[in-house]
Amino acid sequence: MPETNIPPQFDVLVVGAGAAGLYTALCLPESLQVGLITKETVSLSASDWAQGGIAAAVAPEDSPKLHIEDTLKAGAGLCDVQAVEFLAQAAPRCIQSLVNLGVAFDRHDQHLALTLEAAHSRPRVLHAADTTGREVTTTLTAQVLRRPNIQVIQQALALSLWIEPTSGHCQGISLFYQGEVTWIRASAVVLATGGGGQVFAQTTNPAVSTGDGVAIAWRAGAILRDLEFVQFHPTALTKPGRFLISEAVRGEGAHLVDDEGRRFAFDYHPSGELAPRDVVSRAIFSHLQRTATDLATAHVWLDMRPIAPEKVRYRFPNIIKVCQHWGIDVFKEPVPVAPAAHYWMGGILTDVENRTNIPGLYAVGETASTGVHGANRLASNSLLECIVFGAQVGDIQNRVARMKGEDGAADKQSTPMQLSLSKSEWEHQQTQLETIRQQLPRLVWQSAGICREQASLEAAIATIESWQTDFAALPLSIFLTNLHPQQAASLNFPNLEPQLRLWAETRNLLDVGYLILKSAVFRTESRGGHYRLDYPQTDPEWQFHTLIQNHLWWKSG
Repeated sequence: MPETNIPPQFDVLVVGAGAAGLYTALCLPESLQVGLITKETVSLSASDWAQGGIAAAVAPEDSPKLHIEDTLKAGAGLCDVQAVEFLAQAAPRCIQSLVNLGVAFDRHDQHLALTLEAAHSRPRVLHAADTTGREVTTTLTAQVLRRPNIQVIQQALALSLWIEPTSGHCQGISLFYQGEVTWIRASAVVLATGGGGQVFAQTTNPAVSTGDGVAIAWRAGAILRDLEFVQFHPTALTKPGRFLISEAVRGEGAHLVDDEGRRFAFDYHPSGELAPRDVVSRAIFSHLQRTATDLATAHVWLDMRPIAPEKVRYRFPNIIKVCQHWGIDVFKEPVPVAPAAHYWMGGILTDVENRTNIPGLYAVGETASTGVHGANRLASNSLLECIVFGAQVGDIQNRVARMKGEDGAADKQSTPMQLSLSKSEWEHQQTQLETIRQQLPRLVWQSAGICREQASLEAAIATIESWQTDFAALPLSIFLTNLHPQQAASLNFPNLEPQLRLWAETRNLLDVGYLILKSAVFRTESRGGHYRLDYPQTDPEWQFHTLIQNHLWWKSG
């Protein structure tokens, strides 16, 4: 798409172009002017990578009631029952709307094909082969590009929220686009930027998942919730992209072995490699802690050779193909795998209307904490959450209507402030940024990965705080963080676009890493996606949410 000029004002700004952002934009009335902002192109998101499917009780033998029960059970006591009921009851209607938009789910005869996934009591997962996310996002993107009221702004970085100082309302964002920082006004801002998996050295998330929405909202005073709860998948291929090797492979008879060929998982659980997902992840992580020199790159092996070759060809053609791409012949050698951060249950605290505590600011999808996932997400509820809550645009419409009655004149931007850096100044700054960007995910993986304990968490917090101090002292940080609303900026230094993105993502990852670590120290128990070696039991006294605002942590009442 060609570069375009951005108007200074929209009715609604949606930040993020995964399933949540796309669907929210489509559900807004065509009478509203919508800006859809993405830092990449419209096809790069974690939704696009979602292999599994989307859960909904659409079969005659299923019901929303059963879907609710399964979701609550997975959430380990921390689901918001009202939000779960809303999700499950709205699911069939939302699936029909996706079908109407043209999403081609697999069918069995004339009926939608349904599969069974872990912890579901009925087959209720709709799919499009093993690339459901891509089918959904491709269809939604095509619809968005047809809408004249939606302007897609690609390769644009949201830097901060524009908060009106007297009322505390969100009235827009600052945006880096085409070499300049500009301020764009909107009656409503929707954050749909996905998760923050890139804060971990091992993650199944794409490179864009740097926790931008959570970090931007936190710095503006939004309340966050349950950031310690991260779901880790036990068997991700240890190659770029961290392709998931399905649990079904172990179900069919594959063995998990270490470098010596030993099935070590039985040391940790009588079911070995068929133990629950979090148990297998901890077994691998604990084993590698004892045997590996570098936890950030270490792996074990998944040996598929015990499964009959014809069964492998029939059941796992895509896994064979991906492994072949990396030069791995699954019929002759084991596959290198390790646990990887997969999904972030926590996020910006929202209600079922997607409202945050900041008027005018909304959040949808993995960026939000709606309460539907609790301490551990039920499989295939994540794409569903994007669609069900993306459809909840009533409050946004009402807000836009109210704001239209007020003076909405476009603001005059001041003459842009200039920042020019010499080649040597920039190279020094770039080296510091790249060092933090490389070391941070290793630190967070080792201290707040699958197994956590107080001493290593506190040491990591101290390290991140020192990096944050170094970061704040960089010339670019001083310049950008001191810009006033409506004060535009023009930047001039070598390799500008990728370097500004490196700066912004490093800033967000530092904040996200700090928030996860502090939340993990705060919760002195093990529950769902949070496991403490020094507090291995679930404590009924901790059946509360972790809430955060600014630098204050507290338990929900």
